[in-house]
Amino acid sequence: MIADDATFRRLMRASQQGDKQCYSVLLAECDKWLRRYFAAKIAPAALEDLVQETLISVHRKRASYDPERAFLPWLAAIGRYRWIDQLRKAYRNNEAELDENLVADPQSEAVSAKISIESLLEKLPEKQAEVIRLVKIEGLSIAEASAMTAQSESLVKVNIHRGIKKLNTIVEE
Repeated sequence: MIADDATFRRLMRASQQGDKQCYSVLLAECDKWLRRYFAAKIAPAALEDLVQETLISVHRKRASYDPERAFLPWLAAIGRYRWIDQLRKAYRNNEAELDENLVADPQSEAVSAKISIESLLEKLPEKQAEVIRLVKIEGLSIAEASAMTAQSESLVKVNIHRGIKKLNTIVEE
Protein backbone atom coordinates (compact mmCIF):
# COMPACT_ATOMS: atom_id res chain seq x y z
CA MET A 1 0.00 0.00 0.00
CA ILE A 2 1.23 3.48 -0.84
CA ALA A 3 -0.54 5.84 1.50
CA ASP A 4 -1.82 9.23 0.44
CA ASP A 5 -2.12 12.25 2.69
CA ALA A 6 -5.68 11.43 3.75
CA THR A 7 -4.61 7.92 4.80
CA PHE A 8 -1.64 9.29 6.73
CA ARG A 9 -3.93 11.79 8.49
CA ARG A 10 -6.45 9.07 9.39
CA LEU A 11 -3.69 6.78 10.72
CA MET A 12 -2.10 9.59 12.74
CA ARG A 13 -5.44 10.66 14.20
CA ALA A 14 -6.12 7.07 15.32
CA SER A 15 -2.56 6.76 16.63
CA GLN A 16 -2.93 9.90 18.70
CA GLN A 17 -6.04 8.34 20.24
CA GLY A 18 -4.04 5.26 21.28
CA ASP A 19 -4.65 2.78 18.43
CA LYS A 20 -1.41 0.75 18.43
CA GLN A 21 -2.21 -1.12 15.22
CA CYS A 22 -2.78 2.11 13.30
CA TYR A 23 0.44 3.49 14.76
CA SER A 24 2.35 0.45 13.54
CA VAL A 25 0.89 0.85 10.03
CA LEU A 26 1.62 4.60 10.14
CA LEU A 27 5.29 4.03 10.99
CA ALA A 28 5.62 1.40 8.24
CA GLU A 29 4.13 3.79 5.68
CA CYS A 30 6.29 6.67 6.92
CA ASP A 31 9.33 4.40 6.56
CA LYS A 32 8.47 3.71 2.90
CA TRP A 33 7.74 7.37 2.18
CA LEU A 34 10.95 8.58 3.88
CA ARG A 35 13.10 6.10 1.94
CA ARG A 36 11.77 7.53 -1.31
CA TYR A 37 12.12 11.10 -0.01
CA PHE A 38 15.77 10.66 1.04
CA ALA A 39 16.86 8.42 -1.87
CA ALA A 40 18.30 11.25 -3.97
CA LYS A 41 19.43 13.37 -1.02
CA ILE A 42 21.84 11.08 0.79
CA ALA A 43 24.36 8.30 0.27
CA PRO A 44 22.73 4.86 0.34
CA ALA A 45 24.92 3.81 3.28
CA ALA A 46 23.43 6.56 5.45
CA LEU A 47 19.81 6.02 4.44
CA GLU A 48 18.86 3.54 7.17
CA ASP A 49 20.18 5.72 10.01
CA LEU A 50 18.50 8.84 8.64
CA VAL A 51 15.14 7.10 8.22
CA GLN A 52 15.34 5.68 11.76
CA GLU A 53 16.29 9.06 13.26
CA THR A 54 13.39 10.67 11.42
CA LEU A 55 10.95 8.01 12.64
CA ILE A 56 12.14 8.59 16.21
CA SER A 57 11.50 12.32 15.72
CA VAL A 58 8.02 11.56 14.35
CA HIS A 59 7.38 9.45 17.46
CA ARG A 60 8.56 12.23 19.76
CA LYS A 61 6.62 14.95 17.91
CA ARG A 62 3.41 12.99 17.25
CA ALA A 63 1.49 14.90 19.92
CA SER A 64 2.24 18.17 18.13
CA TYR A 65 0.61 17.06 14.88
CA ASP A 66 -2.72 18.76 14.14
CA PRO A 67 -5.00 16.24 12.35
CA GLU A 68 -6.82 19.11 10.63
CA ARG A 69 -3.67 19.90 8.64
CA ALA A 70 -1.89 17.96 5.89
CA PHE A 71 0.37 15.18 7.15
CA LEU A 72 2.99 14.90 4.39
CA PRO A 73 4.32 18.48 4.71
CA TRP A 74 4.65 17.88 8.46
CA LEU A 75 6.55 14.63 7.83
CA ALA A 76 8.70 16.26 5.12
CA ALA A 77 9.64 19.11 7.48
CA ILE A 78 10.78 16.65 10.15
CA GLY A 79 12.71 14.70 7.51
CA ARG A 80 14.33 17.85 6.18
CA TYR A 81 15.51 18.88 9.66
CA ARG A 82 16.94 15.41 10.37
CA TRP A 83 18.69 15.44 6.97
CA ILE A 84 20.25 18.84 7.65
CA ASP A 85 21.29 17.68 11.14
CA GLN A 86 22.98 14.65 9.61
CA LEU A 87 24.81 16.81 7.07
CA ARG A 88 26.01 19.10 9.86
CA LYS A 89 27.14 16.16 11.98
CA ALA A 90 29.04 14.57 9.10
CA TYR A 91 30.61 17.92 8.25
CA ARG A 92 31.74 18.57 11.84
CA ASN A 93 32.95 15.04 12.59
CA ASN A 94 34.90 14.56 9.43
CA GLU A 95 36.29 18.00 8.73
CA ALA A 96 39.24 17.35 11.04
CA GLU A 97 39.80 13.90 9.56
CA LEU A 98 40.09 15.11 5.99
CA ASP A 99 43.77 15.62 5.33
CA GLU A 100 44.79 17.61 2.27
CA ASN A 101 47.58 15.12 1.56
CA LEU A 102 45.20 12.18 1.37
CA VAL A 103 43.03 11.37 -1.58
CA ALA A 104 39.48 10.94 -0.31
CA ASP A 105 37.13 8.32 -1.67
CA PRO A 106 34.55 10.38 -3.62
CA GLN A 107 31.84 7.89 -2.61
CA SER A 108 32.55 8.43 1.10
CA GLU A 109 29.55 9.64 3.09
CA ALA A 110 31.62 12.33 4.80
CA VAL A 111 32.97 13.67 1.53
CA SER A 112 29.50 13.61 -0.01
CA ALA A 113 28.04 15.44 2.98
CA LYS A 114 30.76 18.09 2.96
CA ILE A 115 30.40 18.59 -0.78
CA SER A 116 26.61 18.83 -0.39
CA ILE A 117 26.87 21.45 2.34
CA GLU A 118 29.51 23.44 0.49
CA SER A 119 27.53 23.39 -2.76
CA LEU A 120 24.43 24.56 -0.90
CA LEU A 121 26.31 27.34 0.87
CA GLU A 122 27.78 28.52 -2.44
CA LYS A 123 24.25 29.40 -3.54
CA LEU A 124 23.93 31.93 -0.71
CA PRO A 125 25.28 35.46 -0.51
CA GLU A 126 28.79 35.35 1.00
CA LYS A 127 27.88 37.07 4.30
CA GLN A 128 25.01 34.62 4.92
CA ALA A 129 27.14 31.59 4.07
CA GLU A 130 29.99 32.81 6.25
CA VAL A 131 27.90 33.25 9.41
CA ILE A 132 26.08 29.95 8.85
CA ARG A 133 29.48 28.19 8.61
CA LEU A 134 30.72 29.90 11.77
CA VAL A 135 27.62 29.52 13.95
CA LYS A 136 25.77 26.45 12.69
CA ILE A 137 28.67 24.31 11.48
CA GLU A 138 31.68 25.37 13.54
CA GLY A 139 29.61 26.07 16.65
CA LEU A 140 30.72 29.61 17.42
CA SER A 141 28.44 31.92 19.37
CA ILE A 142 26.63 34.82 17.74
CA ALA A 143 28.98 37.22 19.53
CA GLU A 144 32.09 35.39 18.29
CA ALA A 145 30.77 35.31 14.72
CA SER A 146 29.93 39.00 15.00
CA ALA A 147 33.48 39.82 16.06
CA MET A 148 35.03 37.68 13.30
CA THR A 149 32.87 39.09 10.50
CA ALA A 150 32.52 42.71 11.61
CA GLN A 151 28.73 42.33 11.45
CA SER A 152 26.52 43.37 14.32
CA GLU A 153 25.04 40.53 16.38
CA SER A 154 21.56 41.34 15.08
CA LEU A 155 22.84 41.27 11.48
CA VAL A 156 24.48 37.88 12.12
CA LYS A 157 21.13 36.54 13.36
CA VAL A 158 19.27 38.01 10.38
CA ASN A 159 21.82 36.59 7.92
CA ILE A 160 21.59 33.15 9.52
CA HIS A 161 17.79 33.23 9.44
CA ARG A 162 17.62 34.40 5.82
CA GLY A 163 20.33 31.98 4.73
CA ILE A 164 18.67 28.95 6.34
CA LYS A 165 15.32 29.98 4.90
CA LYS A 166 16.88 30.15 1.44
CA LEU A 167 18.64 26.80 1.96
CA ASN A 168 15.31 25.21 2.93
CA THR A 169 13.78 26.54 -0.28
CA ILE A 170 16.69 25.20 -2.35
CA VAL A 171 16.50 21.78 -0.66
CA GLU A 172 12.74 21.55 -1.15
CA GLU A 173 13.10 22.33 -4.86
